[in-house]
Amino acid sequence: MEYSLRNKIFNKIREDIIEGRYKDGESLVEKKLAEEFGVSRTPIREVVRQLELDGLVESVPNRGVFVIGITQEDIKDIYEIRILVEGLAAKWAAKRINAEELKALNNACELMEFYTAKGDIEQIARYNTEFHEIIFEAARSKFLKKTLKNMQSYIQWARLTSLKTQGRAEKALAEHKAILEAFRNGDSSQAEMRIIEHVTNSSENVLKIKD
Repeated sequence: MEYSLRNKIFNKIREDIIEGRYKDGESLVEKKLAEEFGVSRTPIREVVRQLELDGLVESVPNRGVFVIGITQEDIKDIYEIRILVEGLAAKWAAKRINAEELKALNNACELMEFYTAKGDIEQIARYNTEFHEIIFEAARSKFLKKTLKNMQSYIQWARLTSLKTQGRAEKALAEHKAILEAFRNGDSSQAEMRIIEHVTNSSENVLKIKD
């Protein structure tokens, strides 16, 4: 069983749990999952073990494996971490970003504006993610990048959930433009502040939905 395939299965099941396709308390049956993905039960067992380490499922002796999902407290934790880490990323990136990355940041923002006018949430989320990933790359920190990579599925889920709320896409666009302006000016303090404001506003939207 190749690692890449096992990782693909893990990412798919994790995404399904995060996005609510599996309900809290729902049982994950190894045999059923193995048949669904066309693999033996051994790699599924490894995937389930990793999901348990991530706190998304719970193994109950003699009963099976059950989905825990994302709780209100989990969402608060995710956003608290995002505020700290993404704020730091923006602060560093504003000082270290090169001309090519700044151009890419501008292009991502323009595409977000284009798709916001069309009301295409999926594409807005795509370029929203690209915008933030350019900042993470420009921060020039392998440790920060690794931290954010480990949270990527949760961040993308939160981003899409927030953008689906009424009027949020338009407000998020204005926030991204403010972040971009801070980068153009090379203002690290302003970049950090604008990112924190943006993530905080997103958290308020998601927490209202989950409340």
